[in-house]
Amino acid sequence: MNAASKIGDDALQQSAGRAVVPESFTHGSSAQRQKWFATGLKTGSVKACDTFNTRSL
Repeated sequence: MNAASKIGDDALQQSAGRAVVPESFTHGSSAQRQKWFATGLKTGSVKACDTFNTRSL
C-alpha cells in the first residue's frame, strides 16, 4: 500500500514540485491505486480490478 501511495500521479507531480493536475493523470491517483490494489488482494481476481468497465474509479 505504501508503494501504491507513492507512485500515484498526484504524488509524483507533487514530489516533482509541480501542481497536482487531475486532468493530466494517466495512471490514477494514489488513492485509486491503493483502492484497486486492495480490491485485487481481497478478491484474488483480476476481473475484479477491471478499471475500464467500472463506473466508479
